[in-house]
Amino acid sequence: MTIADIKKNAEAKMEQSIAAFKNNLSKIRTGRANPALLDTIHVEYYGSMVPLSQVANVSLLDARTISVQPWEKNMGAKIEKAIRESELGLNPASLGDLIRVPMPPMSEERRKEMTKLARSEGENAKVAVRNLRRDANEGVKKLVKDKLASEDDQKRCEADIQKATDKRIAEIDTLVAAKEQEIMAI
Repeated sequence: MTIADIKKNAEAKMEQSIAAFKNNLSKIRTGRANPALLDTIHVEYYGSMVPLSQVANVSLLDARTISVQPWEKNMGAKIEKAIRESELGLNPASLGDLIRVPMPPMSEERRKEMTKLARSEGENAKVAVRNLRRDANEGVKKLVKDKLASEDDQKRCEADIQKATDKRIAEIDTLVAAKEQEIMAI
């Protein structure tokens, strides 16, 4: 493995960490409806538990209402029960084939909890990025120790990896700040 490989690998993994962080942020509830909110819900379907998205079409009716359209008529009651029993605190209402899931307004206390959760997710993502930096730096030090790279190359590579790390951490901070604003907006 060369220094270029180590840098490329570290940057690719950092991008994956950012993508996973964005995915986690999308699941944090804000005052607005978001179909990704129901991604964690599983429904009993012919004896096995499957994600809601595999038995129904999930979309937005308006800014505060998610619609769930089951693909089979007999699944409506099971989907409704699964949504009601989830930890999301949602109360679905059935309208024939369509299940409407209105988003209740969040209390100030609940908003503060959600911002803490967003910050916590941000810290976890930063730790992941820093761990990737450490692993990359150790890989470069091993190359220098094995006489496959010079110390000058090591210094340059560590500086490049640090720049990449700083860039990703700034991106995480920006995403957390945007999510906090979105949560606190009424």
